[in-house]
Amino acid sequence: MKKIEAVIKPFKLDDVKEALNKIGVHGITVTEVKGFGRQKGHTELYRGAEYRVDFVPKAKLEIVCSDEVAGSIIEVIEKSAKTGNIGDGKIFVSQVEEAIRIRTGEKGESAI
Repeated sequence: MKKIEAVIKPFKLDDVKEALNKIGVHGITVTEVKGFGRQKGHTELYRGAEYRVDFVPKAKLEIVCSDEVAGSIIEVIEKSAKTGNIGDGKIFVSQVEEAIRIRTGEKGESAI
């Protein structure tokens, strides 16, 4: 099993969700997060005063899936979240050793 974590621009969330829905992704966890990468934040204007925003708002998606479908999920996220501009985000993939459905006690891929 794999855990796919994607940090994307918040306005791309609906596009990503719809694209994942089309390929049959059953579950996704979304968290509103803040951070910065190479862009190091940005400057905004509020009531005529300029101020620095060090942490840029992002959406973090987490999906646990079987090894077989991980590649297609990554491809869909990459295509649907891309704007071509700085700050499009990152995708991280890690191995999941175990998954347990609390309600039934199912383990492994049957729990996801």
